[in-house]
Amino acid sequence: MVDRRSRSIIRRVTLLVPAVLLASACTDTKIVEVERPFFTDPPAQAAGFLGYDEEVPKLTVCGNCHIGQQSGWVGTAHARAWTDLQNSSDAQEACQVCHTVSEKGNATSAAGGWVTTQDSRFHDVQCENCHGPGATHVANPDASQPLASLAVNPVEPSGGLIAAQANTDGCGECHGGAHEAIVETWSESPHAEVVESPAGNAACQQCHRGQQILEAWGENADYKEKNSPEHLAITCGVCHDPHSNANPGQLRFPVTTPAIEEHLCARCHNRRTAPSNAAHGLSPHAPESALLIGDAGWFPPNANIDQGQILGTHGTDRNPKLCATCHLPKLPVSDPLRPGVTIEATSHLFRPIPCIDAEGKPLPFGQDCDLAPPARSYKSCVAGGCHGTEQAAFSALTAATTRIQRAADELLSLLEQVDPGLEAPGGEIDDTNPTFTVAEGAFFNYNLATFGNAEFGTNTVVGSSVHNPFLTEALLIASIQAVEEEYGVQASLRVDWNAELRQAVQSSVR
Repeated sequence: MVDRRSRSIIRRVTLLVPAVLLASACTDTKIVEVERPFFTDPPAQAAGFLGYDEEVPKLTVCGNCHIGQQSGWVGTAHARAWTDLQNSSDAQEACQVCHTVSEKGNATSAAGGWVTTQDSRFHDVQCENCHGPGATHVANPDASQPLASLAVNPVEPSGGLIAAQANTDGCGECHGGAHEAIVETWSESPHAEVVESPAGNAACQQCHRGQQILEAWGENADYKEKNSPEHLAITCGVCHDPHSNANPGQLRFPVTTPAIEEHLCARCHNRRTAPSNAAHGLSPHAPESALLIGDAGWFPPNANIDQGQILGTHGTDRNPKLCATCHLPKLPVSDPLRPGVTIEATSHLFRPIPCIDAEGKPLPFGQDCDLAPPARSYKSCVAGGCHGTEQAAFSALTAATTRIQRAADELLSLLEQVDPGLEAPGGEIDDTNPTFTVAEGAFFNYNLATFGNAEFGTNTVVGSSVHNPFLTEALLIASIQAVEEEYGVQASLRVDWNAELRQAVQSSVR
C-alpha cells in the first residue's frame, strides 16, 4: 500500500541467497518485501513533472506502476534521447527541450521539467513528454488520467476533405522543423486527410479512421481521441508505437519482412486486388502490395501465368523495405537551427517521386510537373539500390510506361468493341450481374494498370509500371488474347502477342 504522505511503497525485490544444499553448488531465490521511498520529490520549479525515479536503469516514476509500458519504452530511441544528443556533432542548447522532459509534446503551456530545473532526472523523452506532468495523477491516481493525444496539427480542408484535429500538443511539437520536417510533410500527405465518407462507413474505418485502425491492430491503450466522434487521421501514433521498439523506428508492424501480410503498409494497401461481382468490384481499391509480389489482377485461364510467378525487382529481397524504400525517401531540408546548413530528412509526404521546388523541397500531391528529373526527385530509386542514377531510373520508367500504355490502350479499344458502355449496367461488363465474364476480368486488369495515376496526367500507367511492370504488361497482353478469343474481335495493332507475353514473363525476376 502506498503512503501518499511519506511517498513510500512496499516493493517486491528478488534476492539470490545460498541454497541449503551447498554440495549441489546451486542457488535458490527468495522473494522479500522491503519498504523504500516511492520517489524523491522533484524541485518545486519542475511544474509537476516527476521524471526519473532512478536515472541509470532508466526507471521513470511512472514506471513504478506502469510496468508494461516502462519495460517497452526503455528500449526505444526516446529512452536514449539525451545521450544521442550529447554524442551528436550537432548538439546545441536549443535542442535540449526536445531531448528532455519538458512542456514540449503535451498540453502544458508553461515551462517545466528540464527547462526550469536543469535536473538530470529529466533527461530523455519520458512518459510525461506525451502524457504531461504526473504529480497530480500520482497524488490521487483515481482522480485524474493524464492521457496523451494522438492528434497532429491540422491540414487545410479542400473539396470533400475535412481537416485533421487541431491540437497544440503531440508528436508534432518536436518531430518537425529542426532536423526533421516530418510533421510538415505529413500534413501535406493523404494520411493527414480524413475523407468523411469512408471514415464514417463502418466497413471502411479499419483503414480510414485512426481509432478503428488501432483497435483492429489490437491497441487497447487509452488516449484523448479514443472515444471521440471526430475522425482521427492516420497520425504518427497510428503507425508508430510510443511504448515499444519491437520493430525498427518504433513501428507497430515491420516494413522489412518476407511475409507481405505482416508488412505495416500492406495492412491497408492490399485491398480489392482481384475482380468480383460486388459493388465497385471491377476496380481495384488499394492493390499496391499484391501487385509488388505478383498476386494482383485477373489471371486468364489459358495464359499460363500464375499468381506470384512474375515479380519486378521492387518486390524482391533486393528491395527489403518494399513500400517504405520509395515512399519514405530522404530529401534535403534547411536546418533552421543552423542557417545555411542542409540536412537529409525522411519525408513523410509518401510521394515516391515528388515534384520539387527550386530548393529541392518536395511538393505535395496535386502539384503536377514534368515526369523527368530534375523536375521530380528520383532519389529514393537511387538510395534503394535499384538504379545507379536518377536519370537511369527515369529511363527505366519511360521504357516500362511506353510498353504498358500501348497494351492498355489496345485492351481498352477491344473492350469498347465488346461493350461500348463499358461498366454501364446491361452489357458484358456489369458488376451487378452475378455471371462473371472475360470482359469483366480484362476490364479489371485495365483498371489495375491505370490505377492511382491521376497526378501523372497523361502518363496514366506510372503507378503500375513502378509496382510491377512485368506482371502489369503480362496481364494486359493475356487479357487482349482472352478478349479476342472469347468475342471474336481483333486488336488493331499487328503484334505477336504470344511473343510479347513470353518476353514480359522472361524479363521478370523470379
